[in-house]
Amino acid sequence: MANESEKLRIDKYLWAIRIFKTRSLATEACKAGRVKLNGQNVKPSYVVKVGDTFAVQKGIERKVIFVTGLLERRVDAKTAIQFYEDHTPVEETHGYKSMFQAPILKRDRGAGRPTKRDRREIDDLKSSEWWKNED
Repeated sequence: MANESEKLRIDKYLWAIRIFKTRSLATEACKAGRVKLNGQNVKPSYVVKVGDTFAVQKGIERKVIFVTGLLERRVDAKTAIQFYEDHTPVEETHGYKSMFQAPILKRDRGAGRPTKRDRREIDDLKSSEWWKNED
C-alpha cells in the first residue's frame, strides 16, 4: 500500500484495484483514450491523486471511479474496494443488455452435432421476435 506522498501511475492503479486484469491492458486502455479525467484523455504515466474521478470504459461497460486511497500492489477484491468508490450512474449500469443475462440455448450432453433440421430450428428461434425482445 502506498503512502499519500508516493507517486502512482494511473495504469498501475487501475490494475491494482482490479479494473483491468493486467497492467498492459490498463496501459492500452489509457493510450486508446478509454480512461478520462474531467473529459480529457489520460496518459498511462499520469500521477493519480486522492480525490480524482476517472471515467473508464471496458467494452460496453462504463465506470466512474473516485480515488479514495492509493494502492501500489494488486490485492484481493475485498481489499481493493476500500481504495475507490464506484460513482457510476444507475442508468449506465442497467442500460445495456448483459451477455450474462441473455438466454442460452443448450443441447443435451451427448446429443452430438445438430442435424440440418436442428440447425434450421435453432436459426428460426434466434430470428424470432421472442429472442429479440427478451429482457
